[in-house]
Amino acid sequence: MEFGAAIFFTDYSISPAQLAVALEERGFDSLWAAEHSHIPVPRRTPPPSGGELEKRYYEVMDPFVTLTAAAAATKRLKVGTGVCLIIQRDTIQTAKLVASIDQVTGGRFLFGIGGGWNKEEIEAHGTVFTSRMLKMREQVAAMKEIWTKETADYDGQIVKVPPMQTWPKPTQKPHPPILLGGAFPWAARRAIRYGDGWYPNATAGDPERYMPAFRQMAVEAGRDPSSLPVTMGGAPEDPARLERFRELGAVRVNVSLPAEPADKILPILDRWAKLKRQLAS
Repeated sequence: MEFGAAIFFTDYSISPAQLAVALEERGFDSLWAAEHSHIPVPRRTPPPSGGELEKRYYEVMDPFVTLTAAAAATKRLKVGTGVCLIIQRDTIQTAKLVASIDQVTGGRFLFGIGGGWNKEEIEAHGTVFTSRMLKMREQVAAMKEIWTKETADYDGQIVKVPPMQTWPKPTQKPHPPILLGGAFPWAARRAIRYGDGWYPNATAGDPERYMPAFRQMAVEAGRDPSSLPVTMGGAPEDPARLERFRELGAVRVNVSLPAEPADKILPILDRWAKLKRQLAS
């Protein structure tokens, strides 16, 4: 089981390059950057966890920019979106962004995606909130055409890509892994239908129940469960629970880091590095 770290990069947090180097030095396998384009004012939609919306949601940087900086400072560390809100992005331009970052990182990009929760933010981009999941599925299908074909086209109910050519193509073939972020059973179903893995949060639902259920759902859908690796977000600093996640089949756990400067982040990474060694032994 690998260990990754997820963060909202801001102008006051540890820099992408410094965090990436620190993670690689401590044996982490990946760095994941969150995304929100903006937070509308006023906002009626409550955050999924309830309570007040944290400051970092208003100030998070673009993940493709921060992950490129992180990858340029490292040699082995994978970089991933955790998650990219593709429903708020242009499909053709996003396909080019993904292919470009996969090229410049030498095939180290992990494409985590999600349908989002903030209705006002989503609708500000011209997306209909109630049909956003259909749009996301069609965007993925269209991007797969763009990544894998010399001349691509796609004609969905929402997403339309007229015949076109664009390069670069991704380094990873046929494309970077697409990991569906979100809770069981909804995101699990999407991962099985058109993804390459699932990215649930350890704090949402019961892994003891949904991990076996996810594998059974994959088998029933004709997918090999081993082709759908699970990355567990929001990992607890608890060796017994982490060991149990490994037993349940998680291939990676991600620690959620606060949007803080290096002097606050590096001690957290040192604790996790020690925990990693403990579990490895």
